[in-house]
Amino acid sequence: MTPLRRLATGMLALLSILLPAGVIAPALADVAATKHNLSVSGTGTIRASSETQICIFCHAPHNSTPSAPLWNRRDPGSNYVPYSSSTAKALAGQPNGASLACLSCHDGTIALGDLVSRTSKVSMAGGVGAMPAGTSNLGTDLSDDHPVSFTYSSSLPAQRNGELVDPSLLIGKVRLDSSGRMQCTSCHDPHDDSNGKFLVIPNTASALCTTCHTKSDWNASSHKLSGAGWNGAGSDPWPHTTAATVSANGCENCHRPHSAGGRKWLLNSAAEEGNCYPCHNGNVAAKNIESEFTGKPSIHPVALTTGVHDAAEAGIAQNRHVECQDCHNPHATKSVSGNLPGSLTGVRGISITGAEVTPATAEYQICFRCHADSTGKPAPHTTRQIAQTNTRLEFDTANPSYHPIAGPGKNPNVPSLLSPWTTSSVVKCSDCHSNSSGPGAGGTGPKGPHGSLYSPLLERRYVTTDNTTESASNYALCYKCHDRNVITQGGGGFSEHKKHVVEEKTPCNVCHDPHGVSVTQGSTGHNSKLINFDTTVVTANSSGRLEYTSTGTGRGTCYLKCHGDNHNPESYPDN
Repeated sequence: MTPLRRLATGMLALLSILLPAGVIAPALADVAATKHNLSVSGTGTIRASSETQICIFCHAPHNSTPSAPLWNRRDPGSNYVPYSSSTAKALAGQPNGASLACLSCHDGTIALGDLVSRTSKVSMAGGVGAMPAGTSNLGTDLSDDHPVSFTYSSSLPAQRNGELVDPSLLIGKVRLDSSGRMQCTSCHDPHDDSNGKFLVIPNTASALCTTCHTKSDWNASSHKLSGAGWNGAGSDPWPHTTAATVSANGCENCHRPHSAGGRKWLLNSAAEEGNCYPCHNGNVAAKNIESEFTGKPSIHPVALTTGVHDAAEAGIAQNRHVECQDCHNPHATKSVSGNLPGSLTGVRGISITGAEVTPATAEYQICFRCHADSTGKPAPHTTRQIAQTNTRLEFDTANPSYHPIAGPGKNPNVPSLLSPWTTSSVVKCSDCHSNSSGPGAGGTGPKGPHGSLYSPLLERRYVTTDNTTESASNYALCYKCHDRNVITQGGGGFSEHKKHVVEEKTPCNVCHDPHGVSVTQGSTGHNSKLINFDTTVVTANSSGRLEYTSTGTGRGTCYLKCHGDNHNPESYPDN
């Protein structure tokens, strides 16, 4: 053993006797081989010019500060910005105890060679003063770092709905300090770097994170279980880790405990979608979701806002935005689920009555968070006789007519339906609003309403411009469920379909509102069959009436003016 090694070992042995249990673990850890050996024999890039003592940079057996453990550095005296988020239940105030000791180097305000036991500063190689800029220099703004120096009380797990481990169970290497506080030393052992980053245990598969954090549904989630790795194309999705798969990275697929780009919730990137794209660009996950948002004209505009989404926001979106996390719960998402796709597991929603549902049990409930009672919605795509932007009201099963999203439709006679659809069927929002190159459209792209060639986020073409020539392509969305042959031959429950759609080139959209007509605005007699006219094409007749009235199955009367033809009225017989 070299003289330096004997000195280090002897110093550690002395400290193991004088210091509280758990401060040095293991007691004789070889700190000399770590970056915390700042002596001239250090193996790191930062080391002294000539100082041979190793432990002296942190500890001194004599003339140390009153702070344990025989601390040889000054109190930084800094005013720190602590971590804060809307979902945090513990108050992270100014650092104290072991965390403040760590910050005497790692906040970059005090020279590394400025030791209490020395009258002059220890000279560092290359003229290094304080901690150089980089990942080891946390600065005094700790809002982008895991909170420290808070009391981890037994009440916290209850406040976090059981998503924190009870502190009484922290009896392994992850421990609180003698005052029951979470400190840097709960996760880091400054004397032992055998696990990398001086971690008390390896964090492979987030073993360190999950010692304290027990997120609901995490154990069955794809982000915990997936063995997918990076294919080597593009940028490294995990630049701050050494793990090679999604499961091995665990929490660190999205989170970074220090110097996080997204300060709230310690996300890797400040832009919410920036935490998803590194894997969901086709280089880790099989499907390229990023290209849907960046390469198509109609999208959910996730890049439009940054920092607006809040995990604690109300179920009904008030501050208009959309982020990946509004529809997907990254702690719960999985490949297979029950009534919902696994990708929508564990997400909040709004019921057809307007009540919050946690978690959502139907896809439309998730859509209703933004497309129902939320404020600031854009104007309707079509200027209609009855204007409505609240989809919850449009799909209400008490309405005179609606597409069957929240329950089967009212009309028992829809002869144009294609198998397997029947009048008892219930459809999903994504049966119409989805990727134009996804499996629903016969393509190989990802599922879901991320991006589409057809506005508004339609799976297939649906032309609404008047004087459009009827074709399977122009009305592909309608013909996904409704038999084109039946419609164009004058069937489908309306004997005049052929005349209007084929001969007069009147789009389906001119007469039909595809969502529905709210019972608060329409009546069963006047607004059945999804009738809600496009007033840029259809206007009041010579008597000032603009109205459709159902007079029975396959029968109705129209009062309107369209394409120069005055219906005052026009009736159609049984089909």
